[in-house]
Amino acid sequence: MASAFESSLSSSVSGRQTLSATAPSMADSLPSINFGFDELRDRMAKFSARFDAFIEQGRKRVLEERNQFRMDITELQEDQRMKTKDMEILQHKTNTHQQMVSKEAAETREMQAAIASLSAQRDKNKAARDTLQQQIAETQREIDGRLAAQRSHAQYLESQSRFNVPELDFWMQNLCLKIEGAGQTDRLKFAYSHVDEKDWDREAWFELVIASRDYDVRHCRPKLEREKVERVLERVNETRDLAVLLKGMRELFVESMKS
Repeated sequence: MASAFESSLSSSVSGRQTLSATAPSMADSLPSINFGFDELRDRMAKFSARFDAFIEQGRKRVLEERNQFRMDITELQEDQRMKTKDMEILQHKTNTHQQMVSKEAAETREMQAAIASLSAQRDKNKAARDTLQQQIAETQREIDGRLAAQRSHAQYLESQSRFNVPELDFWMQNLCLKIEGAGQTDRLKFAYSHVDEKDWDREAWFELVIASRDYDVRHCRPKLEREKVERVLERVNETRDLAVLLKGMRELFVESMKS
């Protein structure tokens, strides 16, 4: 634009100069005017430079902001990925913890059930122990009573032994009788011979129980009728005379051998 203006102005000036060469011009009488084209050109160049610099700075700033935005997005995505991974790890730990808590709760219930069962068994055993202790105490009292009765009876027999020994020897000889132990402290075995007419060596015997005050016959061979034995025992326990028992039992054996 400035060049076109300058070209037009130059053409005008050169025309006027041509005319002035031939004739005087009115422009020669006018004052010279300085339009400041150089200054305007310089200002326009500086403005263009500043505008270009502004545009360049804006472009750089936009590029930097875009790169920074991309970096921020990348960091946010990485943070999101890490947080997602942390959440997965935390969820796994939570599930593991819940499983452990459930397992411990189940074990606790099992232990409580076992403790309850053991407590019930302990109470049952304690009750059984108390019952056994009571039975043992009752049995011990019964044993003590029987021992006391045996001692009393033994003392009675000992006091009577000096009177009974000659009489007992008499019955042993006349009744073909021998007295033996029966394997227990509260029993005596009385064995007879010469009760079978066909076999004088054949023996017949019975066991006399002396644990209590009243005599009792538990075993005998050959076997006798219990009613007959009870009648003999009844007479003996009434009279407290052992000779009645010895003669009565021999008679029963002889009767049994004959039959």
